[in-house]
Amino acid sequence: MDHRTTADDTIPATKANSMDESIPAVDRQSEARESDEQLMLAFAAGQTDAFTALFVRYKQPLFGFFRRRLADPAQAEELAQETFIAVLRSAASYQPTALFRTFLYAIALKILRAHRRKAAFRATFFGEQPEGHDPAGHSDPVVDLFMREAMAQLNKVDREVLLLREFEQLSYAEIAELLELPLNTVRSRLFRARSALHDLLLAPAPTRTPSAPATEVRA
Repeated sequence: MDHRTTADDTIPATKANSMDESIPAVDRQSEARESDEQLMLAFAAGQTDAFTALFVRYKQPLFGFFRRRLADPAQAEELAQETFIAVLRSAASYQPTALFRTFLYAIALKILRAHRRKAAFRATFFGEQPEGHDPAGHSDPVVDLFMREAMAQLNKVDREVLLLREFEQLSYAEIAELLELPLNTVRSRLFRARSALHDLLLAPAPTRTPSAPATEVRA
């Protein structure tokens, strides 16, 4: 019997096994991760764990969505929860005609606009003042304030396009669908918003120190 070894035979068994096992492990992990759309359809079919998975994926991004647009973190948390409740209620009629996150942020925008209409009504008829700003704990309050003031000076549509692109990381196509704008309009407005914000942030600092925090960044 020929006992000569080949180049393949010289690879240590442990190394060969680790190489063979590492790649399938990654593949299995990616295959096991169901898409958002698959999870939403599974939840609509009665699998409650599917909604739990969606909640874990989007609870922080959704809170961030509202936190960047509202002064009060507690209010942002409340509206994020309200959005998830709306997703629960609409699950039976859900159709994966668009990405789940586009569907999610569309609901979030509707809830945000409804909240602002109610706040404007209360301010007009009951004289209620907006709650004070409480910057995120990791932010420099002064930097956070000047950023909010700069954002507040942008055109409201330009500002929303910028937030959706830079913070929610939506694609141009998703933003166009969400805001019902032509794709080229999204591109041009994003460029304009970035340029305007750059100029505002590089402008000479005002001589005064902000005495009162910004109340809300409106989209």
